[in-house]
Amino acid sequence: MNSNELNRRQFLTTAAIAATTAAVPTTVLPAHSAGKARWTGKLALLGGEPIRKGKSWPSWPYWDDKVLEAVIKTTKSGIWCRIQSASGTVPTFEKEFAALIGAKYCVATGSGTQALHTCVEALGIGAGDEVITSPYTDPGTIASILSARALPVLADLDPESYQLDPADVERRITENTRAIMPVHMMGQPVNMDAIMAIARKHNLFVIEDAAQAHLAEYNGKKLGTIGTLGCFSFQSSKTIACGEGGAIVGDDEALMDRCYTVHNHGTNRRGRTEVIGPKYRMNEFEAAVLLGQMSGVLERFQRRNENAAHLTSRLKGCPGIVPQKLYPGTASGSFYLYAMSYRKEHFGGVDRSRFLKAVEAEGVSLSPYIERGLHREPWVDFVVESKVYQKMFGEKRLKQYREEMQCPNCDRVCQEMVMIWASGPLLGTKEDMDDIADAILKVYENRDQLRAA
Repeated sequence: MNSNELNRRQFLTTAAIAATTAAVPTTVLPAHSAGKARWTGKLALLGGEPIRKGKSWPSWPYWDDKVLEAVIKTTKSGIWCRIQSASGTVPTFEKEFAALIGAKYCVATGSGTQALHTCVEALGIGAGDEVITSPYTDPGTIASILSARALPVLADLDPESYQLDPADVERRITENTRAIMPVHMMGQPVNMDAIMAIARKHNLFVIEDAAQAHLAEYNGKKLGTIGTLGCFSFQSSKTIACGEGGAIVGDDEALMDRCYTVHNHGTNRRGRTEVIGPKYRMNEFEAAVLLGQMSGVLERFQRRNENAAHLTSRLKGCPGIVPQKLYPGTASGSFYLYAMSYRKEHFGGVDRSRFLKAVEAEGVSLSPYIERGLHREPWVDFVVESKVYQKMFGEKRLKQYREEMQCPNCDRVCQEMVMIWASGPLLGTKEDMDDIADAILKVYENRDQLRAA
């Protein structure tokens, strides 16, 4: 049976196995592929034969003749802007993406950052307000809050899942907190049961930053449909991509109409300018690229989950390599990245950089992701010293804000995490996944060579 023939029940079972194996690592070194001996030869970094040689990975971003045909059709139509036609590619994509995600409405934007900022504005969050989010994310997450002149409050992580720690989120709530912006890192779910419970308790909005999490599912719902509003990115590295692009999804018609108004320079669907708003409209060419690839989106999503499950099973129990923890209720992930923690104490104290070079020499490229959390970037000083923010929040609050900008678990994640850029590579074959696992296991088994060299 090929991947296209798997039905939904079979797929969810496969994905659930992936979630379970990633969440509960064991301490037993896994068996190798049938007939394959343990690697006792020289590491490729030191002159040995590499595991993977002369092979390529699936390329990304994805395109085929359907994508080209959609762009050519749009070019010839002369409809290049969404306001030219109610049935153009952008309105059509909005309907299709809402249905794919399981939301009633969608508003397409020019980027994921624009989608997030639109939500912040549409919810009336602004000067003097605070939004709690993650330090382990793209700067666009906090840019969406700063652009509304609100204050991004960074909570620490669960170091095993790389996601927001709900307990630390609740500790950082103040009288000015208006919303929580959880970020589904690597395309896997945040502990949304806990986040939503906190939001209900404190009467807060929840804006899901699902920029990396297309189609991932948690407790029967797609990410982006659990909170007040959900936001996605279609930047070129994402698992659904058009170069730059974004989307907002939600079920509240009035709120989604307000999102449309905000993103359309404050002008509503009837042409009346009502509020302050930027111009964040997606263009017709971006939507054409997205529509052109929609027919294969579910199959590629399914293949990533299957390959992730296989890779996790191969790495299960390897000392020093711990796949990203997935929370109970995680049925599937987008696997934008396949992430692992590297524990050097199990590799004889070999630094992560040395480990990465050794694996790369075996023909498999792994890398760190975020070098340092946003709590360690200079924007913090800029905000604290800004006259505008001093007027809005006062010297006492900003002093406290700077002093509390401590996220030790995030620091640990930045130092330990290694990942595979998964949008393309995780579309490979089972043999490709075995190459990744074999390269890592070979380096582990011959770690003494790295220490001695």
